[in-house]
Amino acid sequence: MISTIIDQKIKEAMLAKDQAKLRGLRAIKAALLLARTEKGSEEINEEAELKILQRLVKQRKESSDIYTQQGRQDLAIIEEEEIAVITEFMPKQLDREEVAAKIAGIIATSGATSVKDMGKVMGLANKELAGKADGKLIAELVKAQLA
Repeated sequence: MISTIIDQKIKEAMLAKDQAKLRGLRAIKAALLLARTEKGSEEINEEAELKILQRLVKQRKESSDIYTQQGRQDLAIIEEEEIAVITEFMPKQLDREEVAAKIAGIIATSGATSVKDMGKVMGLANKELAGKADGKLIAELVKAQLA
């Protein structure tokens, strides 16, 4: 489970006095603990952990964008450092071409022909590409290929 890895990495970051890494790791640990207490169970599955990590990255990207727009580069840098730490624990993200190829295959197998079928294709695409691609990118490419 990712929790034991996180605990070990927190100890390493504390010993190395790496504040940026420590912030990111503590954020992950807090989010996982919160998810565990919400569900009332001791452990959460890998899929749920992945969704939590994706949510953390998305929150930090949005915050970083806002800070950049407001001219607060000091705060934007902190968010970017945390994003780097969190993404270490996520599977490798596919690039745009790989996602487009997978979506083309999904469209071919599902028999979708128009934008009306976008919901069906999005459901299949999100299931297959969960954790490997950003939801916005998936939606953009599905819309482009069905149009």
